[in-house]
Amino acid sequence: MNRHAALLVAFAFFVALLSPLETAAAVLTDSLKPSVAVFVPENLSGKPAPLKVLRESLIRDVASIGISILDDASLERFMLRHRVRYTGGIDGDSALALKTEEKIDAVLISSVTLYDESSPPKLSVIARLVSTGERPAIMWMGSASVSGDDSRGILGIGLITDPVELREKVVGSLVRSLAVQLSGEKAEAKPTKGRYRPKIFYQSDSFSPGTGYAVAVAPFLNFSDRKYAGDIIVLHFIEELLKNGFDVVEPGVLRQKLLNMRIIMNEGITLKDADVISLGLNADLVLAGKVNDYEDYTGPEGSPRVDFSVLIIEKMTKKVLWSSKSYNRGDDGVFFFDRGKVSTADRLATYMTSAIVEKISQPGVEVEGEPGLGELPFSPRRTE
Repeated sequence: MNRHAALLVAFAFFVALLSPLETAAAVLTDSLKPSVAVFVPENLSGKPAPLKVLRESLIRDVASIGISILDDASLERFMLRHRVRYTGGIDGDSALALKTEEKIDAVLISSVTLYDESSPPKLSVIARLVSTGERPAIMWMGSASVSGDDSRGILGIGLITDPVELREKVVGSLVRSLAVQLSGEKAEAKPTKGRYRPKIFYQSDSFSPGTGYAVAVAPFLNFSDRKYAGDIIVLHFIEELLKNGFDVVEPGVLRQKLLNMRIIMNEGITLKDADVISLGLNADLVLAGKVNDYEDYTGPEGSPRVDFSVLIIEKMTKKVLWSSKSYNRGDDGVFFFDRGKVSTADRLATYMTSAIVEKISQPGVEVEGEPGLGELPFSPRRTE
């Protein structure tokens, strides 16, 4: 059992026998309620978004499943005292301080990756629960990406035009996922469709697919027109790696390590960068990449596009074990009445990253793509 799984089992003790949100709230005594600090969501949408309102909805629904929430005044005092400004992750020092000073068990961190109020409205949120203490670990991670016309139905009966209703649907989906995870149940995993697998890939003969690896996901270069696209793809990879049993370094810990080591990867990761990251964070593998295209659309007509490349470097051999290139549109494989169309770039990215992680986590899974012959689809930058 890896470290994040062990922490989750311990945490789940507090929220055993959780009921779905629609039926009943969990019944817990005050002395057994775990405590969670809910950070203000990080805005990666590139547009103004109602972050405080979203946080209030998250707090309400998380509290409804029996989890105690750190009050706003205490959290604000803590943030000021420790000069914490970044809410997209948590570093080791802050996690330890929350544990010792505020007696907090975990932090709920969320990122808004798409917010569009035009008709039909669209909202995408990625969230994770991170343990506090000396070594913060991700205990749960989930995402929800919804467009108001996803379930239009006959005569448009299922069309959602109210952004508030859409927000409640997204928050409800996230908290249900959290409740299922903490109750000890496992969400049913569905295999990714072949059309979302990499279009070209390279896999080293020395790479043994499996889940017994600790992974650090380094920042992705962003060559797309979409602001924060690299950060969004990083979060999707972390989510899929966790779902498949990998032990993934908390992004806030990696961010602090890069700042402390003054590592800036403006032109891409080098083997030296990968070596410093893997040794400093005790990671077996370092995953990095670049985003070439990440585009959503406004209104009822259009199709999202996602294009990225990724590579995996091993700590021991300092060799590239995996390299691939993926690109898809939301209407790939769609021929009649938009049936099967993917309406957001976030959901498209989920399918594409899932397809890669399925391959590297399950021995014998074939990739339906063109193997790279002699050259890597994406290589680490050479140093002088």
